[in-house]
Amino acid sequence: MAACSCSGSRTPIAPGRRTSRSSRSWTRCAGSGSTGTRARRPRATGRPSVWTSKRLLASGHAYYCECSTEQLEGGRKAAQRRGETFRYSGRCRERGLTGGALRLKIPREGETVVQDLLHGPVAFAHAQLDDWILVRTDGVPTYNFCVVVDDVTMAITHVIRGDDHLSNTPKQVLCYAALGYPLPEFAHIPMIMGADRGRLSKRHGATSVQAFRDAGILPEAMVNYLARLGWSHGDQEVFSRAELIEHFDLKHVGSSAAVFDPAKLGWLSQLWLKQTPPARLAEALVPFIARAGLRPTADREWLARVADTLKERAKTLAEMVEVGRFYFEAPTRWDPQAAKKFFTRQGRERLALLAKRLSAEADFDAEHLELLFRGLAADLSLELVDLAQLARLAVTGGTASPPIFQVLALLGKGETLARLEAAQAAIRTGA
Repeated sequence: MAACSCSGSRTPIAPGRRTSRSSRSWTRCAGSGSTGTRARRPRATGRPSVWTSKRLLASGHAYYCECSTEQLEGGRKAAQRRGETFRYSGRCRERGLTGGALRLKIPREGETVVQDLLHGPVAFAHAQLDDWILVRTDGVPTYNFCVVVDDVTMAITHVIRGDDHLSNTPKQVLCYAALGYPLPEFAHIPMIMGADRGRLSKRHGATSVQAFRDAGILPEAMVNYLARLGWSHGDQEVFSRAELIEHFDLKHVGSSAAVFDPAKLGWLSQLWLKQTPPARLAEALVPFIARAGLRPTADREWLARVADTLKERAKTLAEMVEVGRFYFEAPTRWDPQAAKKFFTRQGRERLALLAKRLSAEADFDAEHLELLFRGLAADLSLELVDLAQLARLAVTGGTASPPIFQVLALLGKGETLARLEAAQAAIRTGA
């Protein structure tokens, strides 16, 4: 079973491969423990970075450097004046020092070819590389050294990460070679860009998983959307996690950057809301109800029925709460434009008649309520839609909601009658 290190990866791992995430942290590189499984490489005791660096030094693949910060900065400025990229000169390479920063010896000639599963062979001339620092003077290992130590320690076989790490890979490949360990497979996934083709940042909206969670995007929708960025499986757009695991293959990952489209994420999120079981939505809605300043109900069965009426009308859990706010609190204000049309003296009289018939109704379910509305509309020579909109405005505060008969049935007789009375009072007082 393969172990895979994913640094900044945004795609699922291929079927049959097990993922071990490397935090790339100093703590783990310093030997805090490994989460890898089925390691096939020899291990040593103590901090991995310590014994690995000693091994490189003893084999002649690394050397100590005592160049000061001032010396290195001077060389950097001189390179800038010449319009060149600064590379360490190798001043301490053959001095045989016994202390300082530890550098990896890079071959003077030739090139390192990275065999990438997406990009194919990518060559890096050694003349464009320098003897990079493995361990700083204070004993802290550098990022690129930690990457190799982590992956060797955890027996990582596949490294899948963003293509902004491709330039680091020749350094890591040379470190693997110096240690005598087999290389893992490398796959550098294209970055996610904003609509302006710039690197995704806060100006494009939310950029963290937590931000999307807080916005009410279901985890299934987020995983589905990210997996489809730069990868495809025919024309299929909606994937369960099981389907992603079954169908994903690096061969179908594109080599160009994907563009993050909030509108498409919203569309996909709405699809997932529609197909998520109401009971599951009810549980997911609870924190969003509380966050909106409303009191979550303990009746999960009722909340599931509420969710079922709202999931066609929203793209996120947060939107579901907003469009269904009237389920949790009675309106104290009514849509002004609609009120001009419906909240008249005649409208108040019709609400009174509606309340009278509703109070006498024994079966307060959507089917019986629809029959009651149709009967009253006929008696008043009204179109059903006009009576329904009057009731909707009185009960919800607006003219857009799920079917009014479902709404009234969920609110129950007592709450419905109380809201109709409040609306009549508002008409009388001109509120």
